Amino acid sequence: MITKVNIDGFTYIDGGVCAARGFKAGGVHCGLTHAGAIDSGTKNDLAMLVADDECSAAAVYTTNKVKGAPIQVTRQNIADGKARGFIVNSVNANTCNADGIEKAEKMCQLAAKETGLKASDFIVASTGVIGQPLPIEPIEKGIPMLAKSLSYEGNAAAVEAIMTTDTVPKEVAVKFTLGDKECTMGGMLKGSGMIHPNMATTLSFITTDVNIAPEYLKRALSDVIKRTLNMASVDGDTSTNDMCCVMANGLAGNARITSEGEDFGKFTDALFVILLNLARMMARDGEGATKLIECVCTGAEDIRTAQTVAKSVITSSLFKAAMFGEDANWGRILCAVGYADADFDINKVDVSIASAAGKIDVCKNGSGVEFSEEKAKEILKEEEINIFVSIGSGECHAAAWGCDLTYDYVKINGDYRS
Repeated sequence: MITKVNIDGFTYIDGGVCAARGFKAGGVHCGLTHAGAIDSGTKNDLAMLVADDECSAAAVYTTNKVKGAPIQVTRQNIADGKARGFIVNSVNANTCNADGIEKAEKMCQLAAKETGLKASDFIVASTGVIGQPLPIEPIEKGIPMLAKSLSYEGNAAAVEAIMTTDTVPKEVAVKFTLGDKECTMGGMLKGSGMIHPNMATTLSFITTDVNIAPEYLKRALSDVIKRTLNMASVDGDTSTNDMCCVMANGLAGNARITSEGEDFGKFTDALFVILLNLARMMARDGEGATKLIECVCTGAEDIRTAQTVAKSVITSSLFKAAMFGEDANWGRILCAVGYADADFDINKVDVSIASAAGKIDVCKNGSGVEFSEEKAKEILKEEEINIFVSIGSGECHAAAWGCDLTYDYVKINGDYRS
């Protein structure tokens, strides 16, 4: 897998969503299915997390007009900025169903019954096939076993349960300090296809022992999402069930964050480290992908322009296909830059490609320059590819993450329901 991004002040640790103090998680196989499919085998398909103490909670959701029933229930449950846990299933998205709300609420009720909490204490999420009724019976049967399995080391079982076409689990955790208190933050994410967030994400769950007021948790999340998960894309499709939730239980004992300042800035940086790494993992594990592609746009007059250009490049199907073929067809990069919805002088655009194998310039001032095709091929054979686009003399920059487009993407999505 890809390397983690090192940022001063943060130390990577194991544990995912269980790394922070006071969070238990687990995952079990309950046997969920959907029409046209058989039982999901032995893979975990139902996950739960419960906090020892009440948490500040915040979330962002898909901007798709079609929204999964769990999103509507979660919005209601954390409207007060508080939560104690989450219950999540894979295989079936519980979306576009007449009884979807009822079943999402039932999942919360079942979780509450087995944990001694209230149904409204739970975030609920589902992922999988859209438009198929969610069978509640397997969940009802599986939740008692799931509740008994919860542990402070249960992150691996939980992350397996939320995976669909993901080929690897995606989780990360870091330690850092606020004042003289050691704090921890960890997260897990599922996402491989139907990924093109816009003020939303895939299913992502972040936990921390930092003491922070709900309104500042929400503020930090809204800011960081724009620079991380919203800058990742696999295929240009925004899911109906996208959700990113953060829970903070305060057990680190730091002075409660109730205003902007040094501690709020450090907390926001920690959230950035978590979601940056999860975004990169998600892009690399795009359905059928063989490469992680990062595009960095510099020289922009404002952040929006830089973000628009960077994301335009990594979402170009023709460019993505060229990366799969390890073909330095830089014209496709310039084409994607050119149709980006932003104002800049195309005659000032420079483009370079790079990887662990080296770096070469392929375009200067909007025109091609001579370069070695052999060297370019060597660069593009690497698993992580960097595209650098300079569009002028402005001071703003942004990065976006995507993947190559392969034959396997079509194979996976041609028979997704079976």
